[in-house]
Order: sequence, then C-alpha cells, then structure tokens
Amino acid sequence: MEIIRADHVSITYDGIKNAVNDVSFSVEKGQIIGIVGESGSGKSTILHGIQGLLPRTSARKGTISLFGKSIDDMSAAELKNIRGRDVAMIFQDTGRYMNPISRIGKQYTSFLKLHEKKSHAELVALEKEMLKRVHLEDADRILHSYPFELSGGMRQRVGIAMAMSLRPRLLLADEPTSALDVTVQAQVIYEMMELRKKYGTTIIFVTHSMGVAAYMSDIIGVMQSGRLVEWGKTEDVISSPREEYTKSLLGSIIELRDERLITTI
Repeated sequence: MEIIRADHVSITYDGIKNAVNDVSFSVEKGQIIGIVGESGSGKSTILHGIQGLLPRTSARKGTISLFGKSIDDMSAAELKNIRGRDVAMIFQDTGRYMNPISRIGKQYTSFLKLHEKKSHAELVALEKEMLKRVHLEDADRILHSYPFELSGGMRQRVGIAMAMSLRPRLLLADEPTSALDVTVQAQVIYEMMELRKKYGTTIIFVTHSMGVAAYMSDIIGVMQSGRLVEWGKTEDVISSPREEYTKSLLGSIIELRDERLITTI
C-alpha cells in the first residue's frame, strides 16, 4: 500500500529560490526512509509539506498524496483529524512547540484526549509507559514539570514519546535524536524501529548522519540544494552511490577504528 506520493514537488518561501526543487518519490507501508543532507538542503521542508504545515507565505507546486488522496483535496477538518493520530511528527526542537506555562502532563493528556477515548487514569498510565521507553525514568516528576524545568534533551524525549504514543500509521521525524546523548539516541532509535516492527508504522526521518540513516533505513534519499539527488535501497546507496555528493557523505562516517577518531583520544 502506498502511504505517500510526491510528484514534481517544488516549494519556495520567498517566491524566488526553491527550498525544494522538483522532488518526486513514493513510500510504501512499513518502509523506513532516511533523508540525508546538509542544513538548508530542503529535508525539513519536505516533512512539513507532507502534512500541509507550510507557512502561508510559502508556495508549492506539484502534488503530495497521503494514503492515496491528495492533501489539496483534503478539508481542514480532514487534515486536523489525521495529524497526531494517523500522521505524527517529531520536530527537531519539540520544546519550541510546548506551552511554557502549562505542565507537561496537562499538555500530554490534552493531546491524547483529542484522539483516544480512555479514562484519565488510562491516559496517564500510557504517558508514564512511553516516557520510560525514552529513558525518562522519573515519569511522575516529568509530568508535573513545566517545560523550562527540563533540559533540552529531556523536552525532546517528551516530544518523541508523545509522537509515538498513538501508534501512528506514518511517523515523520526531523532530526529527532540530534539533542540526545549517544546512549539515549540508541534507545530512541530502537523504539522507533520497534514501532515499525510491531505496528507496521511507516517512518520518514531526516538526519545529517549517514551512519544513522544506513543503520535504520530501508531506503535512503540524499538532498542537495533542494534536489533529491539520490534515492534507492540502503545497500545500493551505500555500496554503489551514483553522486559524488553522496560519496562525500559516506566518507564522513567515522568508525570506531577511524584514524580521525583515534588521533583525538
């Protein structure tokens, strides 16, 4: 089943230069897609475009379809209904999207109540379970905290837990682990992959790290200056990249035995 189709999509913010330039791809149910590229290459813009979350000052050409239907043919009510339930988003800095004067627990529960008809106690139990899955062991304290009382990494993990709580059909992740230390990063990646394994969730994530993309993905896409310059099965992209830019990204992966690492110890 096709989950996403993008046909000749171009997106501009200033009416002059395309942030995304003539991009086409399709994603099947249960696939994990890693989109790699430098800052400003258009990775995050694609994720926002898929949900119809582009700013009003932007302009888009081409067609984006979700679950077989163009988002242009969806009403505002339809889009609102699928966001959070069918399509979940992990933002690069989830703390920016939290209400600074509302406790984490209140925000978490309000989000779940939009889509889940469960008792308050059941919702809180789910919240605590998900927080522990992203290595936030003191769930009671987290839920009673305000966002400013948590570190950036802790706020990020709260956002990741919220996004995965409803077992979405499609999970979009924008540099989800960039603010996390290596141990927690590994646990979050594991939980995302388990979501696919248990529930068939389709995942698209953007990252600067070719190493993370190679580990997680079934398919890797490489963005450069708004263009999708590479798209293929992970093993093919890793073993036989077509573009010089992709080769340079692969060359930047530091392995444990890499001399660049050894010389810094």
